[in-house]
Amino acid sequence: MSRVLIIGGHGKIALRLAPLLVERGDVVTSVIRNPDHQDEVAATGAIPLIADVEHLDAAGLADVVQGHDAIVWSAGAGGGNPARTYAVDRDAAVRSMDAAKAAGVDRYVMVSYLGAGPDHGVPEDSSFFAYAEAKTAADEHLRASGLDYTIVAPGPLTLDEPTGLIEVANPGDGRVSRADVAGVIAAVLADDSTVGRTIAFGNGGTPIAEAIAAV
Repeated sequence: MSRVLIIGGHGKIALRLAPLLVERGDVVTSVIRNPDHQDEVAATGAIPLIADVEHLDAAGLADVVQGHDAIVWSAGAGGGNPARTYAVDRDAAVRSMDAAKAAGVDRYVMVSYLGAGPDHGVPEDSSFFAYAEAKTAADEHLRASGLDYTIVAPGPLTLDEPTGLIEVANPGDGRVSRADVAGVIAAVLADDSTVGRTIAFGNGGTPIAEAIAAV
């Protein structure tokens, strides 16, 4: 049994991840900003925790993460507003890593995207540029943090049913269902060999646990 904190607990991936973790015996706390989402989160078996990570400082976030065994960052601004994208996807994410370090919570899983990095290639006039820059900065901070991190990097997300099958060696554009992203996160949390790794993937033909173990 592990105590897992999901930041961004009302997101489409998080709502699929929480039941997977609860079913295997983990105690899950899902951080949400909107109190109206408490019932939906609780229905997954997770414990809703209301906290606005965009505006909490590192000390406030340390109070939120304290006492957990692992953190999953699955929060995001949702695009459309570059200033808020940087505030959530970069700045708040970085503060959460610093908070995890301060609170002694070493295991940290980041939901990023396929292609994130200094050479992401997204032009500055693209609406996706702020997100690409924010995720690149957050990923780089995590790699340098000293935390036991794993970065999961799916491609374009769909609402298809889960297949339980992914491709990591040649994922193409990485198109993958959110349910299978949740499956990857659950598998990563159970596999210490994924610490210190970035796992780029999309739907494919290999069972999730087998695929991530072979990276």
